[in-house]
Amino acid sequence: MKLVTWNVNGLRACLNKGFMDFFNEINADIFCVQETKMQEGQIDLEIIGYKEFWNSAEKKGYSGTAVFSKIEPVNVTYDIGIEEHDKEGRVITLEYDNFFLVNCYTPNSQRELARLSYRMKWEDDFREYIKGLDQKKPVILCGDLNVAHKEIDLKNPDSNRKNAGFTDEERQKMTSLLECGFVDTFRYLYPDLKEAYTWWSYMFKARERNAGWRIDYFIVSERLKDKIIDVVIHSEVLGSDHCPVSLEIDI
Repeated sequence: MKLVTWNVNGLRACLNKGFMDFFNEINADIFCVQETKMQEGQIDLEIIGYKEFWNSAEKKGYSGTAVFSKIEPVNVTYDIGIEEHDKEGRVITLEYDNFFLVNCYTPNSQRELARLSYRMKWEDDFREYIKGLDQKKPVILCGDLNVAHKEIDLKNPDSNRKNAGFTDEERQKMTSLLECGFVDTFRYLYPDLKEAYTWWSYMFKARERNAGWRIDYFIVSERLKDKIIDVVIHSEVLGSDHCPVSLEIDI
């Protein structure tokens, strides 16, 4: 099975920058999108052979997630059942016969860490949500999780240590999640691979210089780790400040 995650930084804009070219070429079984920045129905997008699932923020033009699946899920739920977290369209969970697929767009802590305290609450509540699913079936979690976990996961760790996405607090929350029985699939396969990034600032020609961050993930229940075939960061694919990531897994 092939799965893809991509923060498109505005789906309507990305559609004009080659989204469908990559979508058709990769031919994924399940394709997850974050930061759609739109409400369902704002574009006429009907992809033959795929079921569509949308979760939009109450605030228009902000956040939002979508999943396109060739496989009919057993059940679909939106958000995580906690009101303070459930207004920004950040989570879609698809239940299949033998696993859960969770598409997530984690809140950014923002400049000067204005939202860090909220982010900490989100992390704790989301971790409990994922643990609850994992007690029922194995989980595949994907999306823009807005954290570079280790120093190897960004170009300039020293100068970014207190910046959103690389604070000690955010990194520890990722460690806590993994310690609950989950695996970062990319680092499981490629523990020492450097300069493997999924997001680049639009400033200072960061992408040309590959001065990036790895903040887009596939994380799976530990009991699925032996079923991982490959994880590919498609850094050559443009259209967003993030690039797509694909997971091939025998499930």
